[in-house]
Amino acid sequence: MYSELLLSATKSLSLIRGKEVHAHIIKACFTPCMFLQNVLLNMYCKCGDMSLAQRLFDTMPTRDTVSWNSLITGYSQVGVCRKSLDVFNEARSVHIKLDHFTYASALSVCSRNRDLKMGKVIHGMVLVSGFYQRVFLTNSLIDMYSKCGGISDASLVFDSSSELDDVSWNSMISAYVRIGWDEETLRTFAKMARLGIKLNPFALGSVLKSCSSLSNSVILGKMVHGCIIKVGLDSNVFAGSAMIDLYAKNDRLSEAAMVFNSVPDPNVVVFNSMIAGFSRLETDGNNEHNYDAVCLFSEMQRRGMRSSKFTFSSVLRACNFPDGFELGKQIHGQIFKNNLKHDEYIGSALIEMYSSSGSIEEGFKCFHSVPKQDIVTWTSMISGCVQVDHFERALSLFHDLLSIGIKPDHFTLSCLMSACANLAVARSGEQIQCYAIKVGFNWFTIINNSQIFMYARSGDVDAANQTFQEMENRDVVSWSAMISSHAQHGCASDALMLFKEMEGCKVSPNQVTLLGVLTACSHGGLVDEGLRYFERMKVDYDLDPNAKHCACIVDLFGRSGRLVDAEKFILDSGFHDDPVLWRALLGSCRVHKDTEMGTHAAERIMELEPHAPASYVLLYNMYLDAGRKSFAMRARDLMKERGVKKEPGLSWIEIGASVHSFVAGDNSHPESHAIYDKLEEMLSKIEKMGYIKMEALEINGSSPKQTGGFVNHHSEKLAVALGMIRLPQLAPIRVMKNLRVCVDCHTAMKLFSESEKREIVLRDPFRFHRFRGGSCSCGDYW
Repeated sequence: MYSELLLSATKSLSLIRGKEVHAHIIKACFTPCMFLQNVLLNMYCKCGDMSLAQRLFDTMPTRDTVSWNSLITGYSQVGVCRKSLDVFNEARSVHIKLDHFTYASALSVCSRNRDLKMGKVIHGMVLVSGFYQRVFLTNSLIDMYSKCGGISDASLVFDSSSELDDVSWNSMISAYVRIGWDEETLRTFAKMARLGIKLNPFALGSVLKSCSSLSNSVILGKMVHGCIIKVGLDSNVFAGSAMIDLYAKNDRLSEAAMVFNSVPDPNVVVFNSMIAGFSRLETDGNNEHNYDAVCLFSEMQRRGMRSSKFTFSSVLRACNFPDGFELGKQIHGQIFKNNLKHDEYIGSALIEMYSSSGSIEEGFKCFHSVPKQDIVTWTSMISGCVQVDHFERALSLFHDLLSIGIKPDHFTLSCLMSACANLAVARSGEQIQCYAIKVGFNWFTIINNSQIFMYARSGDVDAANQTFQEMENRDVVSWSAMISSHAQHGCASDALMLFKEMEGCKVSPNQVTLLGVLTACSHGGLVDEGLRYFERMKVDYDLDPNAKHCACIVDLFGRSGRLVDAEKFILDSGFHDDPVLWRALLGSCRVHKDTEMGTHAAERIMELEPHAPASYVLLYNMYLDAGRKSFAMRARDLMKERGVKKEPGLSWIEIGASVHSFVAGDNSHPESHAIYDKLEEMLSKIEKMGYIKMEALEINGSSPKQTGGFVNHHSEKLAVALGMIRLPQLAPIRVMKNLRVCVDCHTAMKLFSESEKREIVLRDPFRFHRFRGGSCSCGDYW
């Protein structure tokens, strides 16, 4: 009777009921036999009260193997691995005859503690004891070796065993999956199937996970899918969720949906896999799949299913479509109702949702509301700041992260390098690169790709190329970043040569790669090559051109003076309502002084973007270059009538650990007297070389008298003057500007590079200009 009550308490993990039975035994002065004492000891161990278990064990007059096994397993289950091994060694010292359960418990402790050395010692004991042929112990040994990193030893145990069951095969497959040996996983699975070993859904799920990592994952996945149907597990929720995940990761959402619909009673895990599949897929401007993810979430609510943190995080990432932000806020309310607002996993998804919608302050509120801020939460916040162009804030967060002792991962460092790239602060980027090397992240492809982007955006194409050449594992992002880097710096031949090398390495290009190639052709004036690559996009690579690709073709036509062809291409491209294409045409009209077509292009842009100042400024400059000042003034008046304000020009230069920024006519710098003296000296030199100072015209309501000095004291000229003073003679002067460089500054920079015998690199939002010996990498076309 006592034993039955204790077994019931053990099964339900009811410590109170177990103690009541124990109290009754003591009160009744009943002397329990060895069996009852072991049942009582097992109850305390299973319920996790090891202090009472130890006291009972110490008072037992006699103990058998079962008593020792219970205590060893009890300490292992509550995570006190060292004490568990001490009990094991004590059992050996008092010459207790250990059985296969004792050794299995000890091996389980080694697995938990990742103690390979002790695991090998116990393996030796198993061999000496003669239990090595027991399949139960074979499985424990495979599990111990695989979890302790001894995969070769696990394979040896598996191959040398004369008796294996389905658990042995499944354990071996799980071991291969754990360390990423995907091909070995599939070989073991194939052998298992040939021998007719029973397949379980967990093994099949592990195999499908391996398929996802291989190049021919869909073909292999379909083969495993066939096996799943053959053994009748296609309706199993575990196998079903694994199949959905495989198909979704390979953009096969129709197949994933078919699997989802074939599961008769999908649980939360199956729904989560399908929602994650929809929200994971990135499509150009197509929000259909994100909407499907939200609809699935609504279906879960309708069925009364309790959403998990994985459900909420996936559906929040899908809320990036029109009206999706409002739905995201409603889902945030659901998170509050389910008391999951403090979960760090959901917190990261909320930060991403608010940041992608431009509500960075709401993102910060979510960040501060998470009590346990792990590295994923910090990375999400840093990434959100980068996404909304709060680059200085992202770097400040990084310093906060380090100050509280949290170690960044490679994704964090990649985001920070992106911030440095956009700020063009190579010095800060180099410090983050050094940190990555110090902690061993420099071999991650994502870190190397970010380095290439950071150096390229900072104007140091040589450092970007060195990073690329030193990479061991280049992916399509690596190639695309380096091709774009060469293209932006006016090195068209280098970009096209690299693209041919990429094709030779059998790396399939993506849309970003082809945009880099077309940009190279555009900046290099390679019209025929550019048109040929544009045609190859669809024919050879099955890639649909987007508006940016088409803008490159407009620019190509414009460079060759074929403005009529450029306009016809815009009208036939399918992107005639995109201002990017018309802006490219307007730029070409300015270069070729075709004011009639330029006016038409400008009017079209103003229809599409009536409040974008760049279009008015381009039109203003086009008329000014053509000597039609009255038309320029008319463009300026139209800008004033519509309340459009020109963004102030801002330039900055990094010197040492400091970033110095300037606006036109800036007097706030501590060295402003020296800067202006140096600039006047430089201007005096180039005037003797034929430079003519520009006449100032009123813009943004300022009179010519107010702006006259500003024209010759443009922000980039002030930054270059500081660079001339502070940087060594052989160091290139790298200046960044937030607006397109004007004709006057472009001319001045060419002459500065010749008169001062210095290399000047000037980056504006559209391209890099590398000035050397009186010439520019853009070929005077920009």
